[in-house]
Amino acid sequence: MHLNPYGEYAVLLAASLVNDWPADRAGIEERTLELGMTQTFPPAADDHERIKTVIDDWLAIVDESDPDARALLLNAQLAAAAAYPRLTNHDGEGWHLHYRDDVPSLPYVLRAIISLGTSLHLVTRGMSRLGRCQAAPCTNVVADVTRNGRQRFCSVRCANRAAVRRHRARA
Repeated sequence: MHLNPYGEYAVLLAASLVNDWPADRAGIEERTLELGMTQTFPPAADDHERIKTVIDDWLAIVDESDPDARALLLNAQLAAAAAYPRLTNHDGEGWHLHYRDDVPSLPYVLRAIISLGTSLHLVTRGMSRLGRCQAAPCTNVVADVTRNGRQRFCSVRCANRAAVRRHRARA
């Protein structure tokens, strides 16, 4: 497994959940499958609320601008869910690594995937490559996966909106 795409997948999944929170657990599972997860997990009555807690905990990391404090928050999330790497072969994916225990719980797995993936994203791309859209009033999460590391907006629409504001301010 190439580590950077794993980090990219995880932060893009987490950002997708933040920026467009599904109405129910089925919507969350559908999103995870759309964005590349292959496993499904038995539903539990409180999954939707528990996954919202995972996402809220992740948002604390997103909103922390100090790299040292961000690392502390992320390390706490890793301690809660990540485990030693293990080889696995499921769902026709071929042999690959999991960095979590085999707990059949979507909230647990998402915490592990998102925390590990965010860690990989930040250490390989840079500790500042995760934040909020800079086109007020938008507050969407931006996971910067660009080559040059200068992504500041969540979408072309927000980038254009900010450019128009800058242009009008100069005029």
